[in-house]
Amino acid sequence: MEVVVIGAGLAGVTSAWYLRQAGCKVTVIDRQPGPGLETSYANGGQISVSHPEPWANPSAPSTILRWLGRPDAPLLFRWRADAAQWKWAFQFLRECLPARTHRNTRAIASLALYSRRELQALREQTGIQYEAGQGGILHLFEKKSELKHLPAKQAQLEALGIRARVLTPGETLELEPSLAFMESRLAGALHGVDDECGNAHLFCQALSTKAAEAGVDFQFNIRLQGFDRSTEGLHGVRIRDSEGRLGMLRADACIVAAGSYSARLVAPLGLKLPVYPVKGYSITVPILAPERAPHLSLTDESRRIVCSRLGNRLRIAGTAELNGYDLRPNALRSATLLHWLDEHFPDLTDTGAAEHWCGLRPATPSNIPLIGRTSVPGLYLNTGHGSLGWTLACGSGKALADLVTGQPPEPMFPFSG
Repeated sequence: MEVVVIGAGLAGVTSAWYLRQAGCKVTVIDRQPGPGLETSYANGGQISVSHPEPWANPSAPSTILRWLGRPDAPLLFRWRADAAQWKWAFQFLRECLPARTHRNTRAIASLALYSRRELQALREQTGIQYEAGQGGILHLFEKKSELKHLPAKQAQLEALGIRARVLTPGETLELEPSLAFMESRLAGALHGVDDECGNAHLFCQALSTKAAEAGVDFQFNIRLQGFDRSTEGLHGVRIRDSEGRLGMLRADACIVAAGSYSARLVAPLGLKLPVYPVKGYSITVPILAPERAPHLSLTDESRRIVCSRLGNRLRIAGTAELNGYDLRPNALRSATLLHWLDEHFPDLTDTGAAEHWCGLRPATPSNIPLIGRTSVPGLYLNTGHGSLGWTLACGSGKALADLVTGQPPEPMFPFSG
């Protein structure tokens, strides 16, 4: 079977790897000069299985209302004359209903657990290096009022098969001594025991190299011009290279893994995907004092900010901004991340050498990614992962490969088609 994958980020590269492992002839195209250069480039670095609850949950509407009018709010709506944005927002509110949240949480948890297992197997099989860190994620709480929910949260996670521990401030500091400076204001933590972190961009580069060695054809600086389609289904894609030359790639199946741009690419086929771009920000800073740096990944639950150690650097990421496909950076959003770093780890890093980044997360209203068949024969999707693209990458790619090759995927998940 010949397969074309559109997109060389986490979703596209993992899809290509597992399709090739299944015996397919695979070509990957991307408009960038290399793999993992858009949404996968500088995300928060967390593989956060312990956070399966979607953004759309019963507490979200009241939380968002409290944030309205705050330019530094964790979630910022920039309302536009954009029907797709308004439709997405109303669908998001519908997904906040308790029954829908419960259903979506179970689906995300099933795929996340499967994905972590596939990542670990892939790491063992290939020896791939990507500044991986094990030991879990610490979800930090500074308000005692927030702690009353933790026993129920722990029980919910354990019921889903996800290990977690509720920690006192003393237990938290024993596990992560770098947090000693905030002892007076730390109320407690939830430790996602089996979570990990790692550099998603390095992973994309390393896995694409392994995939190329296995026979996957990567073509960069390529723009999709359209799909070759008949009444019988899809036959391939029309492309244009960096020198303007047109070409055709024949395929028995085509995978759209182009992040937030997936919806635009398939719109000419009459498909309307509930995927909207949510802009996220990060800063990456060199560590000056490694002995004082955290060794576990951290999540500040009240500010929705994450911190991951990637080798000799810290990655601080967070905030979500709904502003269409606008990729212009908002200096205030980056300043919020720098302020958090200065407040929590003063004099630990060289902030003057910070690498600032923002990218578009492809989010569905339910936070359930679109993985599987479309109504167009031969066309498949692997997109819409929102903030969980790194967490769900390997599981999504493996399940997608199973669907394309006619095998039943393992996770209990609402695959498309």
